[in-house]
Amino acid sequence: MSSQDVQFDPTVQLAEVRTMIKVAEHGTNRTPGSVSLVAVSKNHDDHRIRPVLAAGQRLFGENRVQEAEQKWPALRQDFPDTVLHLIGPLQSNKVKNAVATFDVIESIDREKIARALAREMDRVGKSLPVFIQINTGEEAQKAGIAPRDADDFIRLCREDLGLDVVGLMCIPPADEEPSLHFALLAKIAARNQLQGLSMGMSGDFETAIQFGATHVRVGTAIFGSRPKPQAL
Repeated sequence: MSSQDVQFDPTVQLAEVRTMIKVAEHGTNRTPGSVSLVAVSKNHDDHRIRPVLAAGQRLFGENRVQEAEQKWPALRQDFPDTVLHLIGPLQSNKVKNAVATFDVIESIDREKIARALAREMDRVGKSLPVFIQINTGEEAQKAGIAPRDADDFIRLCREDLGLDVVGLMCIPPADEEPSLHFALLAKIAARNQLQGLSMGMSGDFETAIQFGATHVRVGTAIFGSRPKPQAL
């Protein structure tokens, strides 16, 4: 264990983030507890995650299906009420594993994945809640549905594919004011009668709460700097 590990206590950081969420809820007249904290544990191992579980955190986000498959069976054996969100991109060849491993899929970003998820859930008799990822910045290198296509895509997922669409998620461009993107996501959600808004990360989750976030995805502020991913 490095000196950084000794100095950085995820349980202390978790308590601080929880307090910040409560303050932000209060400051915007939100109902206490209306914002769910998704602790982003990608690239972190047991010795980082278990103390956070022991402190009562039960909602976690992972970016990669294979990493979650390796890490979480043992953790869930000890903490069976854990809820796991897939918050990273999903490839077609991982859909079956994702449906088996995760409780919520936050990153539906194209029709091919939406159809594959619908088929797999129908095959196994599951109906996982899903979020649709909106590329609010329309960045060429980033996944997600363009805002102008969002309404039609939401309708496709709900009506044609029968997916349980509970909300939208976004990752604002790193060099732009995030509030503009949070406001856009909230507007798209409102006109489609969607309650869930997964937006806001370690650096901007308090702002996201001001714009109606129901889920904030916080990793670094809880777990510290993220190690490089291990080869899977």
